[in-house]
Amino acid sequence: MATQPVYNFSAGPAVLPKPVMEQVQAEFVDFRGSGYGLVESSHRSPQFQAVVDEAVADIRKLMDITDKYEVLFLQGGASTQFAMVPMNLALPGQKMQYADTGAWTSKAIKEAKLFGDVEAIYDGKASEYTAIGDIAEWEVDPEAAYVYLCSNNTIHGTEFHEFPLTGDVPLVADMSSDIMSRPVNVDDFALIFAGAQKNLGPAGVTLVIVRKDVLARTGDKIPTMFKYGTHVDKGSMFNTPPTFAIYMVGLVAKWILKQGGLDAIEAMNSEKSEMLYECIDSSQIYVGTAAAADRSRMNITFRLTTDELEAAFVKEAAAEGLVGLKGHRSVGGCRASIYNAMPLDGVESLVAFMRDFERKNS
Repeated sequence: MATQPVYNFSAGPAVLPKPVMEQVQAEFVDFRGSGYGLVESSHRSPQFQAVVDEAVADIRKLMDITDKYEVLFLQGGASTQFAMVPMNLALPGQKMQYADTGAWTSKAIKEAKLFGDVEAIYDGKASEYTAIGDIAEWEVDPEAAYVYLCSNNTIHGTEFHEFPLTGDVPLVADMSSDIMSRPVNVDDFALIFAGAQKNLGPAGVTLVIVRKDVLARTGDKIPTMFKYGTHVDKGSMFNTPPTFAIYMVGLVAKWILKQGGLDAIEAMNSEKSEMLYECIDSSQIYVGTAAAADRSRMNITFRLTTDELEAAFVKEAAAEGLVGLKGHRSVGGCRASIYNAMPLDGVESLVAFMRDFERKNS
């Protein structure tokens, strides 16, 4: 067992709330007095159905989701959604407009091209994905099947601080890395999806929020498992769902409610990110990599003045219990992921270490 506090800054799977982890530990072998763990329980059992119902109700409450939307627990991660979205929402002869803001949208575009014409409504390659720019300059085609974006880029550390209004054109968002980190107006979107392993729970389940009217678009030749309607009809239990992951998502939702909901969570996240960015901006050896106007509050990306210094920084930080600070392998550098469950103490410890490291290496 660790003899000092360990703070996990990994981008995902990521830190989970300690009270949730402790509750899971207590219930793992005896769920609510049943004498056995939920992970052993049938997904058709009344006790698991209660878990699903509670989780959906709490998610609806947190995000103010109306009855115009279905809430689903699916499998295959965000990567499967890259294909499911065009499979279900594309329309013959109508292009799909994608905002390419990094690796995850690039992957989504590749999948969408299998099902129709894709047009870039924004292309971030010129800035090496370090900026999003002005969404007011986007030219939404009123005849487009849908507009697609990724709300937060874990690799390059950018985030949409506001979203485009696309009128009658459905707006789709991959919110895998900032879901429930702040309030959003769900009614502005036709579909939101999020892999759980950042802010919601462990890897293995994907949350999908889909407006009912767009479900009618799905063609007859889409494989059964890849139709959103299939999972709506069966209450996310067309096949055996990832029961344990759903259970944990439900516990995290209750934890967020206890913190005061998404307004309170947003205030906490803003305080943490501002503290860390202030440390970077006032430094002589740390350099933020994302455009200031588009900085993420979830994934703070930065470089040090030399590769050798970066390697020493990551190694020495880990020795102090600050783990997961190495940047994504595709871009290098450093990255501190400070999702909802990262306590303020963790960010304060990181900032103190960064300042001490700078004093020693200036």
